[in-house]
Amino acid sequence: MNTFGHVYRLTTFGESHGPGVGGVIDGMPAGIEVDLDFIQAELDRRRPGQSTLVTARKEADRVELLSGVFEGRTTGCPIGFLVRNENQHSADYENMRHLFRPSHADFTYQSKYGLRDHRGGGRTSARETIARVVAGAFAKLALRSLGISVTAYTSQVGHIALSGSYTDYDLSLAETNAVRCPDAATAERMASLIMQVKGEGDTIGGIITCVVKGCPAGLGEPVAGKLHAELGAAMLSINAVKGFEYGAGFGGVGMRGSEQNDVFVPDGQGGITTRTNHSGGIQGGISNGQDIYFRVAFKPVATLLREQHTVNDSGEAVVLKARGRHDACVLPRAVPVVEAMAAQVILDNYLLNNIYKG
Repeated sequence: MNTFGHVYRLTTFGESHGPGVGGVIDGMPAGIEVDLDFIQAELDRRRPGQSTLVTARKEADRVELLSGVFEGRTTGCPIGFLVRNENQHSADYENMRHLFRPSHADFTYQSKYGLRDHRGGGRTSARETIARVVAGAFAKLALRSLGISVTAYTSQVGHIALSGSYTDYDLSLAETNAVRCPDAATAERMASLIMQVKGEGDTIGGIITCVVKGCPAGLGEPVAGKLHAELGAAMLSINAVKGFEYGAGFGGVGMRGSEQNDVFVPDGQGGITTRTNHSGGIQGGISNGQDIYFRVAFKPVATLLREQHTVNDSGEAVVLKARGRHDACVLPRAVPVVEAMAAQVILDNYLLNNIYKG
């Protein structure tokens, strides 16, 4: 299952310490102007080594388009692309060849396939998300022509969380700091916490919030394939994600129906809107035209730069001391990944609707 999507589909390939990571996009509408600078900028947001808060691995992550684009526009044919790995330190992982790292996929991959690539986690590495970001960038270009935008930001690191709603902040400010939080004071506190944890050889998790604006009503399926289920599946396929909620989410269980119901009202322009948006822009599994917003919980990165007890592939108890370059907090680099997956889901469901309409 290396392919994601129904009409707009992405198949990814590659490992952390192989020659490169890439993918094939199928179902991209023809005639979309390809902004290569934008696609590269999206990759740069995910790129390692961009600040002191993230892994020091130095990768240019330059994308090579191999097919599906002619004279600056998409042709409607499969888009093949490749990002080459250039700065692997495979020797850093030699002491892990026969060890199962705690909370990593080493043991489960070994159990499933009978072998595994121990170098940086191989296929389980977050470098696989490079392909998602490229496909998400193409999806964003298509959505841009439809007036649909996708914006994510770091809303919590450890115990430090933004208060209020996404509507209380200028989300464009998220790109003005290394944490990608739209509130400068909170971002500074988050950065200090990440640096403290990093200095202790430990890691920390948090939450990314994502907002989709301009999505028309009618996207999604009524039973299987509900829009929020598609978004949830996309987010839960990202490395280190442990939870997904949309709209009022778990916080809504403390409300009464009279408080949570989104009352319909005229929008003053001959249409219909809602007074509130506790539903998160989705009702009955189908978009209702309001902002779609959701939160994604990321666990602390599993690789610690301190000793951990584990076992080897012979079942013997051993002590592991990881080496190499690792993120103390994945959130700053995961923001563009969350956006990319959301953009693919929205475009996929938009194209699916057009098929139904003939």
